[in-house]
Amino acid sequence: MADPVTTTGRAQAPDVPSRARFLPFEMSEVWVRFLMAIVGLVLAFGAALFSTVARQAGSLWGTLVFSSVALGLAAIVGLTTVPYLARRVAGERVRDAFNYDVTRVGIIYVLTTLLIGIAALNTGNNLLYVIVAAMLAAILVSGLASAVVLRRLTLVVRLPEQVFAGRPAPAKILVRNARRWLASFSISAVPLRTSKISGRWRWEATTFGFPPGRPRARQWVTMRDLRLRRLADGRDDAAARRDIFSEPAYFPFIPAGAELAAEMEICFPRRGRYRQDSFGLATRFPFAFLTKTRRVRLSREILVYPAVEPTDEFFEVLPLITGEFEIFARGRGDDLYRIREYVPEDSARHVDWKATAKSGSLKVREFSREDERKVRLIFDNPGPGMVSEPAYENAVTLAASLSWHFTEANTEVCFVAQGHPTGGNIREFLAYLATVSPQALPSLLPNLEISEDYNIILTSQPRGTIPPELWACSYFIFIGSFH
Repeated sequence: MADPVTTTGRAQAPDVPSRARFLPFEMSEVWVRFLMAIVGLVLAFGAALFSTVARQAGSLWGTLVFSSVALGLAAIVGLTTVPYLARRVAGERVRDAFNYDVTRVGIIYVLTTLLIGIAALNTGNNLLYVIVAAMLAAILVSGLASAVVLRRLTLVVRLPEQVFAGRPAPAKILVRNARRWLASFSISAVPLRTSKISGRWRWEATTFGFPPGRPRARQWVTMRDLRLRRLADGRDDAAARRDIFSEPAYFPFIPAGAELAAEMEICFPRRGRYRQDSFGLATRFPFAFLTKTRRVRLSREILVYPAVEPTDEFFEVLPLITGEFEIFARGRGDDLYRIREYVPEDSARHVDWKATAKSGSLKVREFSREDERKVRLIFDNPGPGMVSEPAYENAVTLAASLSWHFTEANTEVCFVAQGHPTGGNIREFLAYLATVSPQALPSLLPNLEISEDYNIILTSQPRGTIPPELWACSYFIFIGSFH
């Protein structure tokens, strides 16, 4: 057989980003913002100089344009870079205590203040200076008032003990105001996202090609180039999908010394472990210019069990399981229950020959069960790549539904799985199913001990590898192909 590389012609060169190592220069976000602030201030200073020159030359429009550009650049640097750098250089306690976000109302208010400031500079009207000062003072008052409102507030989050995927569950968020005299206004308990892309900037080598959009072999000009790309710090979008809360709880008024609670309904689309690492108390009081958030060091975790609601597969296999289980359990005791007509599924050892001789037709004896109904549910976890992800999730859901159904029916159930201690605790088995994933472990079936229990086995093993003694006392559900 020919080498697959040589038969297809000349081997393609690897992609440029995979060998982009000639400039392993990383630039942190702090330095990027600092350099951007320097460039913005330099441009603002240049625009201010040109504004002065235009004013001395008597050009009204030139003065207006350059002064507007200078004030706009200074405002952009002040709103985007200065607060970030201030939080970076401040102490850890102060940095983690408050976050600032400018609202849409605040942006409009700041732009209005800048326009009035430009008019005051161009006209020299003292009344406009007074108005600008009052508007700037309102921003300062807003920041101080919101900081006072958020002081001495504590947050308590209470989660339900048992949560199933796809089923709404109640949760409670409590906010306590520990102050004696001062109330709090417009408080929101918000979940803080941890999935924002943040980290470092890296210069990477790439290839500039012309015309753009064409394959590299069909481009007229190709040359080495550089690009600045922002790298994530290891936290991806999956973290956002694993948050417990997605909506805030709003408290319009919290009296002094009071505790208010908000009932919330949480619902998780998939099984698994969900975690909320940080919460926050936010307010826009009093003027909604800024949204000030105080971080609360509070971590909550919840385990979401698989859905136990009946599915199509559940309704397909349950009548078959129930029928075979009744046939298996029938006649295992010593006390006579009844004498009935013979059916082909009956064993010959249960034929009552005296009743048969009297009636002229075969009669069999049924015996009452000596013990309760016993079922052993076996989840034979397949290895990676043996079944598709949808088929695997359907199997986990079916195992959870069957275990829940037989437990609710007062059946004595025993659970067996790789990595799970054998026993009849339904909550432990559901917790196992909540986090289980395909693993390269040996199958349970070759070494499975035969017991008096009826086996319900979910497996992906081929039929030919199943021990023959299991067929008589088991119902098999093959993962990926339910029968």
